[in-house]
Amino acid sequence: MKTNKQFYIDSFGWGLLLWLFGYLLGIILYFILPKTLIGWAITPIAIVVTLWILIKKIKSISIVYYLIISIIWTLIAVILDYLFIVKAFNPEDGYYKLDVFLYYILTFILPLIIGYWKVTKSK
Repeated sequence: MKTNKQFYIDSFGWGLLLWLFGYLLGIILYFILPKTLIGWAITPIAIVVTLWILIKKIKSISIVYYLIISIIWTLIAVILDYLFIVKAFNPEDGYYKLDVFLYYILTFILPLIIGYWKVTKSK
């Protein structure tokens, strides 16, 4: 496993930055798009940014490392969404819809896919 400092950067640092990126993008899009389309507009952009981070910035070739990252990133997303969207804004039509569940699934699965790809590529 990587050094503790690198692990914290990869898991908590990138996890928080990815969440903040989507959060700020959502606030910007709130003034441009209908509320029902915001998540769908963020998703392809967030996928590209997440893949870039996973491929270019995270250097591990351990599938366990990527599993831990996927768990931490998903927990960050769920907890911060609840605190800073559900509790803070109390959306009248609710928050948890298909786009949000897709976002949580992708947050969990993308690190595993890239981790698996890096592990098999390194052999």
